[in-house]
Order: sequence, then structure tokens, then C-alpha cells
Amino acid sequence: MTQNKYVLSWIDEMAAMTQPDKIVWIDGTEEQAEALRAEACSTGEMIKLNQEKLPGCYLHRTAVNDVARVEGRTFICTSKKEDAGNINNWMAPAECYEKLSKLYKGSMKGRTMYVIPYSMGIVGSDFAKYGVELTDSIYVVLNMLIMTRVGKDVLDALGDDPGFIKGLHAKADLDEENRYICHFPEDNTIWSVNSGYGGNVLLGKKCFALRIASYLGRKEGWMAEHMLILGVEYPNGEVKYISAAFPSACGKTNLAMLIPPEIYKKQGYKVWCVGDDIAWIRIGQDGRLWAMNPENGFFGVAPGTNLNSNPNALYTTMKDTIFTNVVHNTAENTVWWEGLDKNPPQPGNAIDWKGNPWDCTKFDKKDKSTCGAHPNSRFTAKAVNCPCLSDQFNNPAGVPLSAIVFGGRRAKTAPLVYQSKNWQHGTFVGSIMASETTAAAAGAVGVVRRDPMAMRPFTGYNMGDYFKHWLDMGKKIPNAPKIFHVNWFRTDDEGNFIWPGFGDNLRVLLWILARCDDKVDAVETAIGYVPKAEDINIEGLEDVTLDTIKELVSVDHDSWKEDIANIKEFYELIGDRVPAELHEELAALEARLG
Repeated sequence: MTQNKYVLSWIDEMAAMTQPDKIVWIDGTEEQAEALRAEACSTGEMIKLNQEKLPGCYLHRTAVNDVARVEGRTFICTSKKEDAGNINNWMAPAECYEKLSKLYKGSMKGRTMYVIPYSMGIVGSDFAKYGVELTDSIYVVLNMLIMTRVGKDVLDALGDDPGFIKGLHAKADLDEENRYICHFPEDNTIWSVNSGYGGNVLLGKKCFALRIASYLGRKEGWMAEHMLILGVEYPNGEVKYISAAFPSACGKTNLAMLIPPEIYKKQGYKVWCVGDDIAWIRIGQDGRLWAMNPENGFFGVAPGTNLNSNPNALYTTMKDTIFTNVVHNTAENTVWWEGLDKNPPQPGNAIDWKGNPWDCTKFDKKDKSTCGAHPNSRFTAKAVNCPCLSDQFNNPAGVPLSAIVFGGRRAKTAPLVYQSKNWQHGTFVGSIMASETTAAAAGAVGVVRRDPMAMRPFTGYNMGDYFKHWLDMGKKIPNAPKIFHVNWFRTDDEGNFIWPGFGDNLRVLLWILARCDDKVDAVETAIGYVPKAEDINIEGLEDVTLDTIKELVSVDHDSWKEDIANIKEFYELIGDRVPAELHEELAALEARLG
């Protein structure tokens, strides 16, 4: 499929190490994909679901010890330890190559090596970056066909260029003691061994599109961010775009696929999804920031996805989808998960995510071990099947950003929304992003976890240098988007959420966009600009009054003063590469709080 000598010699080298029985090139055709699906079903690797109810859909179960990304086993391998930074796990490249080579040796004996040439971004666009993933897993091939753009045109676009991302994945023995996901940003290389689960083995996703791409972006003057991209369409047909970063469990996919409240729908407002997870951002010729979703599909969390929480996501999964680690309803040959509906398959008709008979009557909400679907079970679905997919999804230029939004889950500290004073202050706001742990997370409730720009597990180099890159970008953008912070999760003294969230978050997005156009005023506070209560539209909201909004946008100085110590601690953890500008912003915030 290619004459690229760099690609061919690298494949020869990897095949000599892993020793597959045969090598198959993935060409992106439906015929080849269909043959692979049939093969996976014949071996039990996948189960073909009811094709009348779920056309093109399949079920897969990973090994019980292999159900999530493993941050503790994820390494950034740079020649100097300080270049990886204190937040990342580090291993010297030579040591890592030697250690993993032993695990890879002969790991594909009796297996097929699949060669997947893929593009992150529209092939041939200025944004596009190309990779080749070698894997011994049909499941990985079929997921990559959904999540990325695969085929001969990728190799044609690459031509003779040596600058592709080299990804090697082997299931080996799925031994969790020897499971490694290692990134060599200086070598454009990713090695993953002993896992079969999504985020560890779909090497185009977090591994390439964030960890390697963030390193490339800094080198080449662009940004790879853990951000959704959405477009808000006004009744007059004008569309404005926002990118937003949220830590996990903060409703990122729900916001990306938001359905406007009835009163806005009637007026003609619409929301369009460009991406739900990753944004690659560059300065356009017009001096604005332009963002593109490098992915071609959605790898979403199934539990909690339903017709109320996210109908667009649910409709997207109803065809051409691979479900991983959900319940198999054997009576109908369909799937189910906790939070889908109140009709779980009955005992005798249900197989849980581990492959065992499941009794829904024994389910206890407080005990995750009684779940039928794994709490991190997934769907891999094609973006083209999303009812609210933006018509700009395949625009090679991307979309122009009016605003960048950061968010977190804070009970008292952060107001519903506030605007940063400028790009530098906005970078500071992103750098101190945090969420409080919920009952769903392991460990104590209410513990503050800092997750700058939602990139804590995904920055491919030193976090302090990453902040510096943000500041440097700000100096280069003639027409920078404004930066905001939102918090949908403020609670009253009884712990109840004050803001309704979901579709009603559009009310806040419209204030944000009005600020970008200088159409509304704001109130200056110690932390930034907050809305005047009357500028957040509450029409049609039963339990929200003007006083509620006043409470939601109030700045609790005591909570912020407590937070300062935690921020200082976090900056100390990152170390001496935290830019002086951010220390200055922190000192200025402390002074303003009094």
C-alpha cells in the first residue's frame, strides 16, 4: 500500500520482534471491515447484536483486569526527566525500550499483525497528522476504523515523509503486572503492551491526539487540548463556536450534544456538536483561533446515558456501534446498562460485563460490584450518526472560536460563571481548574483534585512548560477568544444542586457569547467578571429566581482564601517551571481577596 521506506523498515523491525504469523494491511474498505467483524464473531471476540434493533452493532468484553486507562502504568519517556515533569510518570527511553522489547518478543506468534494507517483530522488538511498503528487485536482495528480516518489515502498523503507517529500495540498475555502505555515524544513513538482496553490501545486517541500532539503543538506553535467543540446557532442562522475543557464526571459529552430548552427551541436556537473530547487549535489567517476535532467518532461512557440525560448520544449509538463491557440482554440480543432505563433484562436473560449470568434484583446502587455493566463501560460510535453533528465537522479549516470555557465541580468555591480579565489571567484560571471528588470516585468525598485545563493525565511533557506554551500562544494571537470558567455543580447547605444544568446550560453559554460581542455588562469581582443577575435569562425555570442567580454568581471569599493554599501546594508539586506570570496572578488574586 505504500513505498514509504521509513514505514516499511519500521514494520519489518517490529515484526521481527513480535513475530506474527502474518501481516495484514487495513485499507479502510467496508468489505475488509465486514470480514474482520465476521472473524471476531467466529472466535467469540465480539457478539453480533440484533440487526433489526441495532443495525451494525456489536458487543465486546475486555478482560476483567483490563477495564480502564491505567494512569499508574502510563509513562512519558524523554531523555531528560525534568522534561516529562513531576505530574507524569517517567522512564528513560533506552531503559523503557529494553524493558518492553522483552515483553513484545514473540508476543504475536500464532497471531496476525494488523497495519492501520490512520489520520487524526481530515486527510490533507493543515491540521492533519498521520500515524500507523500495529496491533494484534481485531477489536482495536474495528474501533480505529470508527474513531479515526483509515485507508490508503492516508499513506498517499504521507508520501515519503518520515514524520508519522509509530504506534505498536500487543495484547501479549494481558498481564496487568506488565501492562505499559509508553510515549516517546522525541521519537514520535507510542508502545502499548498487555492491555486490550480502549484508551490504552486505541493509540490515536489520548496517546497520540493529546500526549504526543501536545508535545508537537508546543514545538510547532499550535495547541492540542482535551476540549469539546460546539456551535450555538442563533435564530438568524449565525453560528458561534466555543471550546470547553472539563475533568471527568462534569458533563462534557452532555454539553457537547446539548439540546436547547423548549423556550429557546421555539425561538430557533440550535446547538451543533463538532467534537466531544479533543480539540486541535491553531491561529488562522484572520488572526482568530480555529479549532478542529481530530477524531472521527465518539468513545463515550455508557452508564447514565439515556433519553433524558443525552438523547443525541443515545441515538448516535443505535447503529454501527461497538459496545464494550455492558449487559447483554440475551432474550432480545440487545444491550443494557445502569441508567439506560428502568427495564433491565430479567434474571435468566442477562449476562453481565464479565460474561456471567446477572440478576438485576440483587443490584445495589451503593455497591459497584453488583452492576451489570462496568461503571466505565463504553460505546464506540460514528460521528456521522450523531443527530446534532455540525455541518462544519469535515471542514478542513476547522471552526473559529469565540470563547474558551473551563469548568469544574465545586460545591461552594466557583460561581456559576465568571470571565477572566485577559488571556494571561485566563491561563491562570485554567491552570487552577479543579473538581471535588464525588461519591462515584474512589476515596473521600469533597477532596479537591487539581486538573489544569483537564490535561493532568494527558500532557506529553512538563506541565509548567505547558502553561508557558499557553502564555506564549496568547502573545501570538491577534484576535484571541475570551476565556471563562463555569460550575454547574454549586450546592445549597443541604447539598442539593442549585442550578438545573443539562439543556439549561445554554442560558449561560448565551451570556458568555454576549460578553464576547460586548453586548452585556458584567460585575468586576476579586476573581474576574460575573454576570449581572438579570442578564441570565431564567424564563421558564420553575425553581430559579433572580435571587437564586445572585447566589449562584456570588463570590465566596472565604472559600477562595482556603483554596489559595491548595493552589500553592499544587504549583509546588509541578515545580520550578511554573511560569512567573502565574505566580504573579496567584499573588494578585490573594491580594484582591483581602
